[in-house]
Amino acid sequence: MTRVAIAGASGFIGGYLVARYRAAGVEVRTIGRGASADAAWGDAAAIARVVDGCDVLVNLAGKSVNCRYTTGNRAEIVRSRVETTAALRTAVESAAAPPRIWFNSSTATIYRHAEDRPMTEREGELGSGFSVDVAKAWEAEFFAGSLPSTRRIALRIAIVLGDGGVMRLLARLARLGLGGPQLDGRWPATRARRSAGTYHEFRARGGLQRFSWVHLHDVAGIIDFVAARPDVDGVVNVSAPNPTDNRTLMRSIRSCLAVPFGAPAWRWMLEPGSAVLRTETELVLKSRWVVPERLLEAGYEFEYPELEPAIRSILRPRDGAAATEPTPQRRG
Repeated sequence: MTRVAIAGASGFIGGYLVARYRAAGVEVRTIGRGASADAAWGDAAAIARVVDGCDVLVNLAGKSVNCRYTTGNRAEIVRSRVETTAALRTAVESAAAPPRIWFNSSTATIYRHAEDRPMTEREGELGSGFSVDVAKAWEAEFFAGSLPSTRRIALRIAIVLGDGGVMRLLARLARLGLGGPQLDGRWPATRARRSAGTYHEFRARGGLQRFSWVHLHDVAGIIDFVAARPDVDGVVNVSAPNPTDNRTLMRSIRSCLAVPFGAPAWRWMLEPGSAVLRTETELVLKSRWVVPERLLEAGYEFEYPELEPAIRSILRPRDGAAATEPTPQRRG
């Protein structure tokens, strides 16, 4: 791998990949909104120049779903994924030297709320509602058309754990004594939310909604691994092989921070709180039970297959001293 093009390079995952590849001596070109990007969205000629001749194309562009699902935000969530993917496909189609592989971000949220069994690429059942519709439209745009020289991989990424993102918020809650489980419950539904597919139905009890996750280092490792495996294409679940549940997640965070107690948050607290924070309760209450069947069959060895070592590699103790990095566990 000598040249990589990354779209959405200013985000949590994209920023890490850019730094990682450049540290390894790989030429990186970027597509995004910032002034430092090599090509800006809307500039088709510049995007084509970035894509043409690259070995690997990685698209992570898309508005964060950590927002209120207003009409405007829903439209932007869809547009920022579908239109950027279409723009990249046009660039790949016109390239004299198209990338040999194109990774496009998707989401593990495409699967249904699952408390009964894990969702795999082969036997997973797709869900319903706004978030699922976004993922379906995103993947449909990605796999549209014929690109005979480019292998396409849709990365159905679980919640990514790293120094930033969701871990920063959860650690802050734990340090404030609010690091208990997030407990689902009944909540009135409006006609508008049901129509938009944004209402979360009460299902999981006791904080036992499943939590599928992946360490940021493994996201990068998986991209490198799959890039070197020409027999892998299509949809790939990017998730650690040992998902947990919400209650265990919050207990592990408290343990790593040496916080003995965490107050639980019931849905009647979460709903008004999420409105104030401009986010949605679905992000913590939906049961996501996803396993990386294809990666395991292909022989990928996770750097962080278990939750607690992954959390300990990220969090620092309350006195601010650096946490001791555990020896990564390997699992085939």
